[in-house]
Amino acid sequence: MIDIPQLLFYAAALSGCAGLLYTGVLLIVALASVFAPTPERRKDARTTLSIFVRRRSR
Repeated sequence: MIDIPQLLFYAAALSGCAGLLYTGVLLIVALASVFAPTPERRKDARTTLSIFVRRRSR
């Protein structure tokens, strides 16, 4: 049977990995929005980035 500290460790490790993966995806999309060769692709990348970030004005 798994004890609680070990379960908490695995949950924290999984959360950390998910956060790093999400940050990596955001970085790739941000770079694509800057370095895409055509204006249409840059606009699509910026739109995708805004969907990922989802900042709402107050």
